[in-house]
Amino acid sequence: MDHDWLTLADLARETGRDQRELERLTLRGRIPAHKRGSEWQYHTTEIRGWLEQELRGFTDAELAVFEQSQGDAASDGETLLSMYLTVEQVQIPLEGRTRRSVLEALVETAGRTWKVWEPAVLLQAVLERESLMSTAFAGGVAIPHPRQPLPASLEDAVVAFGRTSSPIPFGAPDNSGSDLFFLVACRDTRTHLRLLARLGRMIQKPLLLNELREAGDSAQAFEILCGADRAIEGR
Repeated sequence: MDHDWLTLADLARETGRDQRELERLTLRGRIPAHKRGSEWQYHTTEIRGWLEQELRGFTDAELAVFEQSQGDAASDGETLLSMYLTVEQVQIPLEGRTRRSVLEALVETAGRTWKVWEPAVLLQAVLERESLMSTAFAGGVAIPHPRQPLPASLEDAVVAFGRTSSPIPFGAPDNSGSDLFFLVACRDTRTHLRLLARLGRMIQKPLLLNELREAGDSAQAFEILCGADRAIEGR
């Protein structure tokens, strides 16, 4: 989904959804679309934003189908999350008492690997995304990410996780504070959406969130996340 425009058939293939359903949603104004002649056209930036919002309301089963539509399974011996998250990219506690300071700490944590070439660009992209709409969920979790892929600023996709000592205001829909943060930054849209879907499945598990809040250190939190990732893949 990294070229500018999609046809209806392209959108069905990219999302793994029925073309007739997508056309009905388009006609009802539920999907951002542009009529060019007799054909519907969809701009990738608008569709990416629409998909991100759609994913927030998906069930685990719907997220699993969508995740599969975005690409192949992880290679042998690796789960999806383990391809992009290492123990060095987990920080407990994560220092920060404001939205900006938390995002700065997450970018710093992600930058412990060779994957982030331009931390300042990544930080600015994440701040701009948060200014448009918060990435916080009910239940104390937030998944900050840039609005667009950053192929010039990253060697590879990267995920970072941090837990603050206490919840901070982050714009959650239930007005609760957030204390569990997953930073996601990718070079391409497919990987971005797959990771959002995977994390969306994980944060629907209350026991996992409790375990992350009770983790004594970064290494323990990393093992908890890896275990949850393996469980989703049935490994």
